[in-house]
Amino acid sequence: MAANEDAAHEFAPKKKPPSEDEKRKKKIVPGSLMKALMRPGGGDAGPSDGDQIIYHCTIRTLDGVLVESTRSDYGGKGIPIRHVLGKSKMLLGLLEGIPSMLKGEVAMFKMKPQLHYGEDDCPVSAPDGFPKDDDLHFEIELIEFFKAKARMVVREGQGWESPREPYEVKAWISAKTVTGKLIMSHTEGEPYFFTFGKSEVPKGLEMAIGTMVREEKAVIYVTSQYLTESPLMPVIEGYDEVHFEVELVHFIQVRDMLGDGRLIKCRIHDGKGDFPMDCPLHDSLLRVHYKGTVLNEEKRVFYDTRVDNDGQPLEFYSGEGLVPEGFEMSVRLMLPGEIALVTCPPDYAYDKFPRPVNVPEGAHIQWEIELLGFETPKDWTGLDFKSIMNEAENIRNTGNRLFKEGKYELAKAKYEKVLREFNHVNPQDDEEGKFFADTRNLLHLNVAACHLKLGECRKSIETCNKVLEANPAHVKGLYRRGMAYMAAGDFEEARADFKMMMKVDTSTESDATAALQKLKQKEQDVEKKARKQFKGLFDKKPGEIAEAKADVDGDLITSEIQKDDEVHGDSDGTNSEDSHEAPPEAQRTGWFSLFWPSGRRLFESLGINRCTIL
Repeated sequence: MAANEDAAHEFAPKKKPPSEDEKRKKKIVPGSLMKALMRPGGGDAGPSDGDQIIYHCTIRTLDGVLVESTRSDYGGKGIPIRHVLGKSKMLLGLLEGIPSMLKGEVAMFKMKPQLHYGEDDCPVSAPDGFPKDDDLHFEIELIEFFKAKARMVVREGQGWESPREPYEVKAWISAKTVTGKLIMSHTEGEPYFFTFGKSEVPKGLEMAIGTMVREEKAVIYVTSQYLTESPLMPVIEGYDEVHFEVELVHFIQVRDMLGDGRLIKCRIHDGKGDFPMDCPLHDSLLRVHYKGTVLNEEKRVFYDTRVDNDGQPLEFYSGEGLVPEGFEMSVRLMLPGEIALVTCPPDYAYDKFPRPVNVPEGAHIQWEIELLGFETPKDWTGLDFKSIMNEAENIRNTGNRLFKEGKYELAKAKYEKVLREFNHVNPQDDEEGKFFADTRNLLHLNVAACHLKLGECRKSIETCNKVLEANPAHVKGLYRRGMAYMAAGDFEEARADFKMMMKVDTSTESDATAALQKLKQKEQDVEKKARKQFKGLFDKKPGEIAEAKADVDGDLITSEIQKDDEVHGDSDGTNSEDSHEAPPEAQRTGWFSLFWPSGRRLFESLGINRCTIL
């Protein structure tokens, strides 16, 4: 009996060790990932390990504030994400949640921080400024997935990255019928070259190649449903299924940086490390060689660091506006040792940057860039309080320079970087505490100024509130918020802030008076606009007006004179004006918000006591 047990134990199949993804999934606790179905999908099963998944992702805070999105409607590039389940580096919540979806399904996943970028040792690096410590909503649309059973791996490849749109691919490809008859072959001479996403190979073949890695060899089974016409295989009639033998020789990473085909980064030599974890961070010191060419008929080289800079590389800090925007955007997506060819439009090259004398205005530029290496930002861990505040002041001064140059986004990023670092600073006494609090307030107000310059009035107000909640008498906070209120058309709130300035500090009377005068002028300007817009309405006496409509930049304003009992009150005793006004959000739409409530007072003065904004 014992011998039989030993034999059974000896021949029992060995248990496969858990994969890294399986180990990660064990960290999921109940309630940390929740799913809500927004639109049902089709089919009987969802994707599984080895499948390529194609999906759109929109991330919001629990309050509905947009964080980032792949959709062009929400500021993204409009290019969906492609991952391979079990191979690609993915957020834990998506790794667990997407397999529960069907093709075409839209679902909302609520994730705790440990399910997205807040996971310990998360394999995916968080974008700059990402709220990785917050609960977030991930809206996922599963566009397509390609079943693993349609591909058989003959030889494992190298690395983890797979080609996707618009990568350039080189592969040995041959095609046979199910009976083994050769249809076509590209296995001699040069590998077949195609651009991913341009229908240059059959759809099913492209989808499967999108799950492969460099040097992998596989047999791919494509049914007639996915056998589309292409330059590789122009004739597809008569084939129910085709077997493709593919060896993925190489692919070149091509990135459409803006999503509109104008700024293109093409990797021509691989770098060292894993993308994107080993790419330069914000505020890194970068060392690059580059050659710049004007893309005209002559394709004239206007600068080469190896020739014009005595062979010395260019050194610059990222995030400080020291190179053209398109140049920096591309370098920050490079690995050390990588060489890339960047084609850049004028507005991201030298039209908004000091232009070299030999570069004409409006020129399209091509840079060949080699990232030699970079130094990461200084780690503040272990620094004493004085050193930390010195570092903060240096970064703030850089932000001030960028602000004066009109580079408000870059300036804001500098101020916000220091504020993030301040979350880990603990002053040791009252003197340090006061200095720290004053500096933090100053940074918040600098951020508010950037928001205001960028036309983000509400964000500016919210940022000022962070200062005023702790110190309601903060004069500069009151002034900055008052200016933001005025820009937003909230004139009464602005007036209250400017008056409060004078109340808490009489020395600010001249500044507050000037602000109030500016506010008065703006109110008058808005009132004039209102009168001009509603000129026909104001030409009549109140009793003569039965109904009047005006279309103001898409806002429909309908005013009615009601019967005497309706004007003075409804049956429930409430004022008719109050009971029929739209919600505040509806009132403040379009530019009409600029003269509301001034416009309302105009209506009342004319006897029009009921105004509805639809």
